[in-house]
Amino acid sequence: MTEGTTSAAAEGADTLSRLEQEGEIAADYLEGLLDIADLDGDIDMDVEADRAAVSIISDSGGRDLNKLVGRDGEVLEALQELTRLAVHRETGDRSRLMLDIGGYRAKKRAELSELGAKAAAEVKSSGEPVKMDPMTPFERKVVHDAVKAAGLRSESEGEEPERFVVVLPA
Repeated sequence: MTEGTTSAAAEGADTLSRLEQEGEIAADYLEGLLDIADLDGDIDMDVEADRAAVSIISDSGGRDLNKLVGRDGEVLEALQELTRLAVHRETGDRSRLMLDIGGYRAKKRAELSELGAKAAAEVKSSGEPVKMDPMTPFERKVVHDAVKAAGLRSESEGEEPERFVVVLPA
């Protein structure tokens, strides 16, 4: 191994360790919230795409956890920001942690990937750009990834909270 390879491997291990620490801090914070709200849920931690990923799952079908998702994921987004702040308070570093509750984000990701693929197919057949409805940053990222996978490009336009994706011809 060369010195550069050794350094890159050590840096990768440091990043993984830091993300695992973020997950642990987030899990402790969320356990406390679940206790306060008197809700049952198990915490699952992982590292996905260079960010900590924490999920709250339930064996009982997750009806109680729906309260933590809220309408259109609004409560989930707020809990994610609070959890990121808790991690920041402990580490001093900005967190890009992703929170999922009851599989909401996983289902949403699948739906949005399909939506992005359909928009890309429409652009390929018509040759005209397609403007999509306003989306959250998470939703736009999933659509951008799906469009890229379809071999096209996309851009975000507008101002929050009305920011939207435009799928462009090749």
